[in-house]
Amino acid sequence: MAPRFRVSYWCANGHETRPSFSSEADIEAPETWDCPRCGFPAGQDREHPPSPARNEPYKTHLAYVKERRSDADGVAILDEALAALRARRGR
Repeated sequence: MAPRFRVSYWCANGHETRPSFSSEADIEAPETWDCPRCGFPAGQDREHPPSPARNEPYKTHLAYVKERRSDADGVAILDEALAALRARRGR
């Protein structure tokens, strides 16, 4: 096994993670590491761990439409679509 070194990372929940890296490879340890316990990003500074990324919840098509249109706009578009449908059906 190649010589290894360990680096300590801490997440916002205080979990410590100590992955090991090869000493022979010409790479440095990454600045952040994902905590295996909670999934938050972890950094090498115990006192100032990186803050968790803010994830936006999944939005439906309707949620995006409601962001752009008011309820009055929705009623007007629905009335227009119903009028066009009724005109095609001859009512």
